[in-house]
Amino acid sequence: MANIKSQKKRALTNLKRQNARAGQKSELKTAIKKVLAAVEANDKDAAVTAYNEANKQLDKALVNHIRKDNYVARQKSRLAKAVNSIQ
Repeated sequence: MANIKSQKKRALTNLKRQNARAGQKSELKTAIKKVLAAVEANDKDAAVTAYNEANKQLDKALVNHIRKDNYVARQKSRLAKAVNSIQ
């Protein structure tokens, strides 16, 4: 641990941000899993609503620099393809 007062504050701030980002990553993973579970169950309505929520989470992750743009684009495409595959 640092001896300088400002560095002690900075260490605490970094921990807070680390925990917040971990929570956002977890929410994102859960949203993606919900889409895939709805697709697996062949529930079109639930899949579409879960897909919309996942898109919102992906966009937030991109804006907050949690995930990179190629990851977001790949996940959106993958989930849209899965949702559209439901008959």
